[in-house]
Amino acid sequence: MSEINDNSSLKNAVIEQLQTIFDPEIPVDIYQLGLIYEVKILDNNKVYILMTLTSPNCPVAESLPAEVKEKVQFVAGVSEAEVGITFEPPWDQEMISDEAKLELGLL
Repeated sequence: MSEINDNSSLKNAVIEQLQTIFDPEIPVDIYQLGLIYEVKILDNNKVYILMTLTSPNCPVAESLPAEVKEKVQFVAGVSEAEVGITFEPPWDQEMISDEAKLELGLL
């Protein structure tokens, strides 16, 4: 999986799509929540997303990555989407964007 270019417009479209997916337990999208670690545009506009979950025992451990893959594949220009899951580093509240922290009353 070699990253051939940034293709910023496609990457931005993918990020916008990710911002429509919400964690069912926290009223914040998964991108602002800090669950998305990496978005790469690879050869032939294949998209690779590295993400985490709020915990390894997250109740949406199977459905959330599948939803991410499905919705990213609908972005115009995306040929294929692949989602990888990692728990390194483990997610914590420090990964939440400042905007989302304000929304959640954490700031």
